[in-house]
Amino acid sequence: MLGKKSSGVNMVTGQKPSLEEIKEDFGALRIISPAYAGRDGELTAVLQYVYQSVIFSEMGKEDFAHKLVEIAVNEMHHLELLATVITKLGAPPVFTACPPYPVGYYSASCVNYTRNPRQMLCADICAEENAISSYENILCRMKNPPVAAVISHILEEEKEHLKTFNELLMKL
Repeated sequence: MLGKKSSGVNMVTGQKPSLEEIKEDFGALRIISPAYAGRDGELTAVLQYVYQSVIFSEMGKEDFAHKLVEIAVNEMHHLELLATVITKLGAPPVFTACPPYPVGYYSASCVNYTRNPRQMLCADICAEENAISSYENILCRMKNPPVAAVISHILEEEKEHLKTFNELLMKL
């Protein structure tokens, strides 16, 4: 499944969530913003997986590097979806965990920079488990059905990422 490139289309269901019905809603905005550029959000996942793909490539583990790039690209689509949702909810997609306020800007210090292959994959598994838990929590709190549909879409893909990272860990 992760071998396919994503264009915002759910890799599990094959469907793209509709963004047309999303309207300004500051309550929903506050709930989803940390998933965008918070410490454990999509931006951290993108940067961490790209970093790790380079490390794995330098170790001669091209298959691991390739999988990490695929997942990073999928996380970029999540980042783009969330940025679009944030904009429709009424804030600019600034890299902060609390838009519309331009404070607490994202820091790349959130990325786990370990170079040990096992530790990298364990960090990724932990990150995906945290993402899954976070998205499930968001869904429990979300009272905006169109936004909930986007979050559900992302959640299903995060579950696939977790499965892939567990498979990679078993290959080490």
